Amino acid sequence: MTELRSPKKRRRVREAKSPSAGQAAEDRCEATAPAEAAPAPDPQEAPAEQTTQEVREVQGAEGAQGSGAPQASPDASPDPEQPPGVTPAEAFDMLYARAASGLVHQTYLLTGRHRLAGESVERAFHLAWQTWPEVATDRDPEGWVRAAAYEYAMSPWHRPSRRRRRRDRRGVDPAQLPLRDAVLRLPPAYRRTLLLYDGLGLDLPETAAETEASTPAAANRLLYARAAVARALPDLEEPGLLQEHLGALALAGAEATLPEPRAVRTRSERRTRFWTRLTISCAVLLTAVTTFTLVTAPTHYARPTGPPHHVQGVPPRGGPQRLTAEDKKLHRKLQALPANGPERLVPQLR
Repeated sequence: MTELRSPKKRRRVREAKSPSAGQAAEDRCEATAPAEAAPAPDPQEAPAEQTTQEVREVQGAEGAQGSGAPQASPDASPDPEQPPGVTPAEAFDMLYARAASGLVHQTYLLTGRHRLAGESVERAFHLAWQTWPEVATDRDPEGWVRAAAYEYAMSPWHRPSRRRRRRDRRGVDPAQLPLRDAVLRLPPAYRRTLLLYDGLGLDLPETAAETEASTPAAANRLLYARAAVARALPDLEEPGLLQEHLGALALAGAEATLPEPRAVRTRSERRTRFWTRLTISCAVLLTAVTTFTLVTAPTHYARPTGPPHHVQGVPPRGGPQRLTAEDKKLHRKLQALPANGPERLVPQLR
């Protein structure tokens, strides 16, 4: 199971990675490109299977992306610092109004389920409001929320069972269904990398940081995802055309019914209070149980006595037989003799 890191750890990994560090890592990538149709192993667990030349081609293609792909790089996002006179609640409401609807469409493209997409985005904004000082000072607040929503939606606990693998096609253009199905057939990590790079227009280092992978690993995943989509849809073999259609698919979809920003903040605060009270209650209960155990526990061990019961098969108690009348008469006669016994037994002096 893949470990899910918090957005705070993701931000640290992203800030630690720079294009220069990614270029240095690419120079150490000396493997061959995948040629089979089977899914390639995860580059985080196995050596990268792309050559240095292919990785550089992916990085060089960043400047030549088609005009149809939306440029949503975090560097182009508005200043995360709150303008003067704007309260934290108002700043949160502005972020929610700007990013919530698009995040629902993107998360639906990753999961194929509208209900899970809406739940993931709402859960991400709950977490963002709980840690709003961290989100407000992040250089890309929308990316922070996007990473939280993606991680929640793609968690192994939310993967559908075999009986629930029927995907929701509500609000999707029938002409876009083949591309959506081809994307959903990709492994989760490859699917996310393709959406971030070709669908949202992030550069390769930012994509690698958000997916918690090295730059060569992200390039390997991107190349494999493009090849898999090209095999399913030969018309989209050109990267620029794939970026255009994928960007349009990431922004399209059924209108999401989202709660009001104030309702999201209220639910987040209510959930925080609930878990805080539950934690305090559990701690108090554990303390009370421990104290009661220490007070009532015995100081020494007393061996328990079993309950009495009747024992069967014991022989009758034995003893001397009853004396008859003749035995009693003989006994009295012997007691009356001077030597307290028969005369023949009395020693005689000679």
